[in-house]
Amino acid sequence: MTESSENFSDFERAREESERLTAEIERYRLAYHSEGVSLVSDAEYDALFRRLEAIEREHPELAGQDSPTQEVGAAVVSAGFPEHEHAERMLSLDNVFSIDEFREWAEKTKASVGTDVRWLSELKIDGLAINLAYRDGKLETATTRGDGRVGEDITENVQFIPVIPTSLNGDDIPEFFEARGEVFLCTEDFEALNERQHELQAAHAEAQRARGVAEENITVKYPEFANARNTAAGSLRQRAEKKNDADLALMRSRLGRLSMYMHGIGAWDSPAFSNQSDAYDLLKSWGLPVSPHSRVFDTVDEVVQFIEDCGERRHDFEHEIDGIVVKVNDLSMHDELGVTSRAPRWAIAYKYPPEEVHTKLLDIRIGVGRTGRATPYAVMEPVHVAGSTVSQATLHNQDVVRAKGVMIGDTVVLRKAGDVIPEILGAVIERRDGSEREWIMPDHCPECGTELRAMKEGDIDLRCPNARACPAQVRGRVEHIGSRGGLDIEVLGEVTAAALTQPQGDDEPLLVTEAGLFSLTEDLLLRHPYFRRKDGSASKDAETFIAELDKAKTKPLWRLLVALNIRHVGPVAARALAEWFGSLEAIRAASVEELSEVEGVGGIIAESLSEWFTVDWHVEIVDQWATAGVQWSTPGHPGPGAARSVDGVLAGLTVVATGTLEGFTRDGAKEAIIQAGGKAASSVSKKTDYVAAGPGAGSKLTKAEELGIPVLNAEQFAVLVTQGPSGLRELSTDE
Repeated sequence: MTESSENFSDFERAREESERLTAEIERYRLAYHSEGVSLVSDAEYDALFRRLEAIEREHPELAGQDSPTQEVGAAVVSAGFPEHEHAERMLSLDNVFSIDEFREWAEKTKASVGTDVRWLSELKIDGLAINLAYRDGKLETATTRGDGRVGEDITENVQFIPVIPTSLNGDDIPEFFEARGEVFLCTEDFEALNERQHELQAAHAEAQRARGVAEENITVKYPEFANARNTAAGSLRQRAEKKNDADLALMRSRLGRLSMYMHGIGAWDSPAFSNQSDAYDLLKSWGLPVSPHSRVFDTVDEVVQFIEDCGERRHDFEHEIDGIVVKVNDLSMHDELGVTSRAPRWAIAYKYPPEEVHTKLLDIRIGVGRTGRATPYAVMEPVHVAGSTVSQATLHNQDVVRAKGVMIGDTVVLRKAGDVIPEILGAVIERRDGSEREWIMPDHCPECGTELRAMKEGDIDLRCPNARACPAQVRGRVEHIGSRGGLDIEVLGEVTAAALTQPQGDDEPLLVTEAGLFSLTEDLLLRHPYFRRKDGSASKDAETFIAELDKAKTKPLWRLLVALNIRHVGPVAARALAEWFGSLEAIRAASVEELSEVEGVGGIIAESLSEWFTVDWHVEIVDQWATAGVQWSTPGHPGPGAARSVDGVLAGLTVVATGTLEGFTRDGAKEAIIQAGGKAASSVSKKTDYVAAGPGAGSKLTKAEELGIPVLNAEQFAVLVTQGPSGLRELSTDE
């Protein structure tokens, strides 16, 4: 469906749709940027993103500060690395998907600067963006993009990537500067890594056979990597802690295979060059790796030719690409063109269409997720596409299967753009021979036998209503609890969740629901062979799991809220609720109206949260976790935010903080406003009293100026949140 094919004039429907899309996009974005995992294809993600953009164009009031269309990357969900704030924001790129769209952007850009433009054109590498900060020619920090302002400090791992110099050599190296680039795995090195995985797995299997393990019980310790991008990201975000010498050597070996090309600059005081291509030449002269494939063109037609030529040869390069990045080469024009809240106006990414292959559809099966949704998925003859081997693809729901017209036994067209989950486009009708058979959606849950049904009128998706006891749903929820976005419990992944929720003969599983999770003991775990050594003692994983559960009991309140699997309550809403109320008791006592007034929550989330606590077995989870020692409050929190804000110096005032404010992180600025008794708003309106704006403030600064709202710099903002408006008046008098 195209972005213009639907009318979004019904505001309530548009609001609900935008909230659903935001939650879905945030989930995929978090997995991609913070965990190095692609849950959907580029094409599917782009379609969701453009649909959200279309709604927000029709209803601008829905485009809040926290909308994915306004943000870069994703907030850091720590894998153990410290956070680090970039000296200058790392932006994302806007995309175009056709030559016509590219030409339109290029002509608009030329018109904006009023003169001819030279275009720097380079391969869009499918890797992981990082920021390198050098001081006095020495590498000071290497940081992931994160949310564009704050990323993870991965310097400890970058030192093992040979192509990234820790010391620079050459003339006129600035005292301090930032250079941005893309870390990736060359195709050759990716294939070599998988060959090594095969060797390690073969040795591991042989060792298990020697210990008498039956063939069907041999575990997979060294699986084949799915694709180069996720492998590079995963290697870069591993921690050396808790690794034995062999695993540490393996980790460093993988890091040693990573490569990097520079693709931009960040903070740089008075650079002695006028073009971005000149910056690349200078970086190269100091020892930093620069792509040999970049070109500068005088005309749009030449750029188009470059795009088409590279598209035809996309598998001939040393690394995977998913498009071409085109930039205005003249740096002075960058300042003139400016940036949006998330991307520069002087650059664009042209994305190639996803690749397509043919394969055989062997079966259509049903998977049940943690929300009970019954999702058909295709089982296919394995086929190599976009750098990885694919054998499964989601089919979303029975209506999608019907619309695509596919039958079991069909030859199908499979599209994939280098990600993990592909898409079936349809059947090749001409290849049918009469042996194909129609697929019929099952009536009952394949896991628990409960009759599937739509949960409300008009729903396309069928769900299993046995939320409390359906093994698939319990398994999914338990796995979610252990995920990085939840309580980040080591060992509690897909396999462990399956073992915990799997019946043993006539015995009940260790967990009938997640309520008993924190009551698990080593003795209980020993009932399942997964947690036992051959001699009957507890395995290392069992010991680690129990220790990790104990640590998780005192994890921050927002993580515990996410772990409860409450519909719509993701990290953003959970943080806002935890910061405002301070305890689960206060959240439960709040009305829907009080919950919805919290910045970042809103009506739909408030209603979902309130309804969740009306279910007996949900309350049972909270109570059993509390009995087991889970800490449902933030130590030292003075209580609901409304109560603690009454006497603050900003009581009754609304403040918007935007851009980079020296001395404050993004969350720190918001917290400072709240602690001072003010309301930290995400958008500028007539009700806004002050706007604190630093570099990169963008449209909020423009709107504040249009409305005549006082605009403060970082120094003035620091005075405001500590002394209030009277302090600003004194500061003005002193000056």
